[in-house]
Amino acid sequence: MLDRATFGVLGLGGAGLGNLFAAITDAEATDAIEAAWQGGVRYFDTAPHYGLGLSERRLGAVLTGKPRSEFVVSTKVGRVLVPDVNPRQFKDDDGFDVPADFRRVWDPSPKGVRRSLEDSLTRLGLDSVDVLYLHDPDVYDLESGIQQALPELEKIRAEGLVGSIGVGSNSAEALLACVQRADLDLIMLAGRFTLLEQPALAELLPACVERRVGVVNASVFNSGLMARPTVPDEVPYNYAQAPANIIERARRLAAACTELGVELPTAALQFGLLHPAVVGVVAGAASAEQVRENLGRMQTPLPDDFWSDLHDRGLIPDPTGWVS
Repeated sequence: MLDRATFGVLGLGGAGLGNLFAAITDAEATDAIEAAWQGGVRYFDTAPHYGLGLSERRLGAVLTGKPRSEFVVSTKVGRVLVPDVNPRQFKDDDGFDVPADFRRVWDPSPKGVRRSLEDSLTRLGLDSVDVLYLHDPDVYDLESGIQQALPELEKIRAEGLVGSIGVGSNSAEALLACVQRADLDLIMLAGRFTLLEQPALAELLPACVERRVGVVNASVFNSGLMARPTVPDEVPYNYAQAPANIIERARRLAAACTELGVELPTAALQFGLLHPAVVGVVAGAASAEQVRENLGRMQTPLPDDFWSDLHDRGLIPDPTGWVS
């Protein structure tokens, strides 16, 4: 199983590089990637979905100048980008501030999987990626993803075109089905094992330990909800406005963390590494400053008994027996 030595404790997620929620310049994206590299980050994740290919292009423009043996890069298949010659809107309507000159088409077929990989390599300017995930099959058709795409990923791995394969999703249930029915190396779990909520703890993470499937833990800030020491009224959660009950829970966590001398984002980042199934945490960033802040938070020492104190306050499950 791939381990933390492969991924490091913190990787750079590429959604922000694709203008998630707000546009950034090419220079700002480059600065963020370079700051990650200078800070020791060697795992970089991206996807065609992120900015309709913009994230892959920006990431590849920097990584092509780095020694190939020194970094791990992953991208995703499932959504094929098709040129839209008559776009129905000027901007992408899926959360990314980019022109809608392409549209996403779900294609889990063997041909679609290979086309997606080839297109990604072209955008990245690389000869290969190290990890290839099936992206959000539950958003479209989980069963076709399991029956068509995952066997093709296994073939691509057997041919030596990628080193490791997996599935990325926001759904613990969907990921559990994939882990049980395919020979995966990894999953990318987004937002389902965080300081805020842990639905993956009951079945998915134990199944990953049993089957030796590594977990790359993403969206540990729950799309931004946990990214600040205090929680504002207007804040995203699962890529939409957070409901009142979720904001209230986040604020109780923030208050407890403050009382214990820890800022909420620091706790959120480090919580993501607690389970032994987790091989690394991926955090997105749209600026060099955000990258450096995340790196600093991941390295900040926590008080003794911090996690047990949060448990005693009824804010997290009992970590006894699963803290790595």
